[in-house]
Amino acid sequence: MEKFTFKAGVHLPACKKLTIGEEIKETSIPQQVVIPLSQHIGCPAQSIVSKGEKVKVGQKIGEAQGNVSVPVHSSISGEVVDICPQLHPVSGKKALSVIIKSDGRDEWIEKGKRHEDYFRLSSKEICNIIKEAGIAGLGGAAFPTHIKLSPPKEVDTVILNGVECEPYLSGDEQLMIKHPLEIIEGLKIIMQTVKASWGIVGIEDNKPRAIDLMKKEIAKQPNISLKILKEKYPQGGEKQLIKALLNREVPSGGLPMDVGVLVDNVGTSFAIREAVIRGFPLVSRVVTVTGWGVFSPKNLRVRIGSSISFLIEECGGFSFVPGKVIMGGPMMGITQYNLEVPVVKGTSGILVFGQQEAEKENIRDCIRCSKCIDACPMGLLPCMIALYAQNQDWEKAKEYNLLDCMECGACTYVCPAKRPIVQYVKWAKDKLKC
Repeated sequence: MEKFTFKAGVHLPACKKLTIGEEIKETSIPQQVVIPLSQHIGCPAQSIVSKGEKVKVGQKIGEAQGNVSVPVHSSISGEVVDICPQLHPVSGKKALSVIIKSDGRDEWIEKGKRHEDYFRLSSKEICNIIKEAGIAGLGGAAFPTHIKLSPPKEVDTVILNGVECEPYLSGDEQLMIKHPLEIIEGLKIIMQTVKASWGIVGIEDNKPRAIDLMKKEIAKQPNISLKILKEKYPQGGEKQLIKALLNREVPSGGLPMDVGVLVDNVGTSFAIREAVIRGFPLVSRVVTVTGWGVFSPKNLRVRIGSSISFLIEECGGFSFVPGKVIMGGPMMGITQYNLEVPVVKGTSGILVFGQQEAEKENIRDCIRCSKCIDACPMGLLPCMIALYAQNQDWEKAKEYNLLDCMECGACTYVCPAKRPIVQYVKWAKDKLKC
């Protein structure tokens, strides 16, 4: 098959061999979960339970506030022991969270209505089911999915992202191996909702088993195709996928719908299928726990709200004293300084580095080599953006299209001066919000 790609980017060591053959395993029931009411872009959910209340798995504990918001559900059965601010793994700040102590019974509430005849539902009805299930994008951005599936512009093509280009991570690959039928059913639901004529599943060429199994399911669908992409980072960026697969270019400051496309992650597609056809809310997700610092790296189905320390224990503990623990992948993940922070809806992995891997290198002045420019998948001038940010000239950084930066880290990776370009970008964006 023809292989597709985009201009620029970088070739990274895949480092996936630790978990590439590891099937998805359910974790044991955590004794306690901490469930933040803010796990998505937009307004945090509002708690609808009280301290001392008994809850069951799948019970709604946080109600959506406004349209750009989704509900939050309990991932275990037990007692609400507190509702208070707790450290959030994404923001690094405290966010109001519901703390639930397990009763060990794992009792579910009565599940939502099953819609095996989903093709009879209207777009509005499907979006409402998805919203009530608490689904936000599982690829990392955590944008409320019901909003994404209600575009104000016409969409003709849905791209399902099975690329998983971050090194070390293999959860999406294992999900495609284990649940190809369910993922394609989710894609069909998405296509019906946005009235798209065509569906494309994009997978990198380093996932042969997933490609074979997905190909068998896709062969049964007349309006869905499989396209193979060359292994390159950040191939999974939605703008890069659209350019590689359809040769359409999302304009500066624009969104995929501006070129008639919607992009969703394979994990999100699976969650949509579970919500619409089986009536399950989003209470768990697949997380890759890996790195040489973990005794037994695994792909785990994890209850939302489980702590990092609990996941490490499920993998046999640390194999040596860790130098750095990252939530997500090594390129776009977030370093954690507290292992009691919870898994949230956007958590794709837990990566444990050793002391030597985590060692900082000396930062030097920019040598104007242009390697960051050559690597940038957005065609920006990262060195100039970083320079203006370093000098706290926020407006000048914005003139160099700061807001188009996807923070993929390719520039920082190739920089021979070891300059923290992405950190400068994040700093500038944060200042412009003020």
